[in-house]
This record gives sequence, C-alpha cells and structure tokens, in this order.
Amino acid sequence: MTDDTAAISREITRVSSKQTYYTVRLIVDNGLEQDCHRAYAYFRWVDDCIDEFDQSQDERITFIDRQSQLVDQLYGGTRPSELCPEENIVADLIQHNQGGNSRLRSYIDNFMAILKFDAQRKNRLISQEELSWYSDRLGKAVTDCIQHFIHTEHQYPTADNQYLAATAAHITHMLRDMREDLSNGFVNIPREYLEQFNLDPEDIDSPHFKDWVRQRVEKARKYFYEGKKYLDKLEVLRCKIAGYWYCARFEGILDTIERDGYVLRTRYAKGNRLITWLVMARLSLTVSLQHLFQRWQLI
Repeated sequence: MTDDTAAISREITRVSSKQTYYTVRLIVDNGLEQDCHRAYAYFRWVDDCIDEFDQSQDERITFIDRQSQLVDQLYGGTRPSELCPEENIVADLIQHNQGGNSRLRSYIDNFMAILKFDAQRKNRLISQEELSWYSDRLGKAVTDCIQHFIHTEHQYPTADNQYLAATAAHITHMLRDMREDLSNGFVNIPREYLEQFNLDPEDIDSPHFKDWVRQRVEKARKYFYEGKKYLDKLEVLRCKIAGYWYCARFEGILDTIERDGYVLRTRYAKGNRLITWLVMARLSLTVSLQHLFQRWQLI
C-alpha cells in the first residue's frame, strides 16, 4: 500500500501545486519526500470534497467527522480495513509517524479543525472572531508542516511571530479566492463588517468592500514583514528558502490587488512559469547570501 499511496500523492501534488511539488523535491529532508506529498495530497482531497462536491451540510459533517475519527484511530494504532485510496494516504502517513505530539500531528489536527469548520460554515456568514481563528490555525498548521519536513530533528525556536508569515499567506489566499469561494457558498468577509455598512457578500465592487480589502492587504503586508523577521533568524537555510518562496507566492497577489484598486478578480493569473522560477532562483540566492553573511558574523 505504501508504494501505491506514494504514487497517488505525488501525482495529486504535481497536478494541484507545481510550487509545492518542486519544493518537496528540492528542499524536503531525504527520506521524507513521499510523506510530505502524502501530507499535502490527503488534505487537498479532503478540502476538495468539502468545497466542491454537491453535498448537504449533514453529509459534509459526516464526511469530516469520519476523517477526524480515522486520524484518532490511526494514531491510536488501529488501521481500519475498509479505506478508500485517499484515506490510505493518511493511514500510511501516520503509520510512519507514531510520535503523537510531533509537528506533523499538529499540522494534521489543525488542518482537520479548519476543514471541519469549513464543513459547518458553508452557506452562512462568518464572524470576525472566526475569521481570525481560521487564519491563525492555518498559519500554525502550515508552519508546523514545513518545520517537520525540513530538518525534522531541529529544535526550531518559538516566538510570537513564528506563524505570522503563513497567516499572512492565508489572509491573501482568502482574498484571492473570494469570488470563487462565494460561488461555492463560502463567505470570507466578516458578518460584523457587512452589517455595519449594510453590504451583501456579493458587493465586491462597492467602496466599503474595497476598503475592507485594503485593510486586509495592509494586515497581510504587516504579517509578512514580521514573519520574515522570524525566518531571518532561523539556523536552517532550507527552511528559510522554503518560507521565502511561500511568501513570494502570495505577495505577488497582494501587488496585483493593490494595482487593481482593491477590486478582487475572478481569477489571478499564475504568470509565466520561466519568469516565476527565475524569480525563485534569485530569491534563493539572496536568502543564501544573507544567511552565509549572518553565520560569518557569528564566527
């Protein structure tokens, strides 16, 4: 089964996110590449099931509860016999990681909580408190995942700004997907703001809506700035590079939103692939040189 889930996971990752696919190939620890693909692919599948499939709320909740219970069973040492191919992905992943309280377990638990919330929030408004919780949990999940698969034995420092870069990425992600999410029944602007200005979630081109987008862009910019301070202090160069790549992927979207006067697009172009990789290569070189200079100063 392990070979089967490795192949499935690798293909899901390749099709869904080229940047994630090549980050795994280039930066993740030797021996952990397949499990990193599994970690991405399983939740890509769960997310798609909740977001895109035509299910009732009861069916969505039943589905995500099954996945949550499956994770608990697997970490408890029990592997059910009747699992679909995607469930076997997470079964193999957890079978390789029975530490219980590792960063991978944190990633799985936090991401599962996020998707359980998605299953419940579809076709209803979201509060500001829920929106903040949502991005904070996602930021922690992504950061713990990166730090698990890159120099897994390293004791990464804890800090108030540890998760801010990934949280900023999620704030940007929700802006990027605003129109598409609305069509799927997910509202990413808080209920309190809509009520304050008597807005409908569809009023994306209105001045008050654009002002809210501007505030979110500014918040994301601030979090990226503070989050990079954490990245800059890391001793693990590969983790720094992965973090900066992740930030760059979303900061470009913020640039586009600003150029558009905070009117959100239906779809954001991915850009020229060659130019993207040239930018990533230049960013890698810059981060590497800065890292070497910092190490030299400590000698």
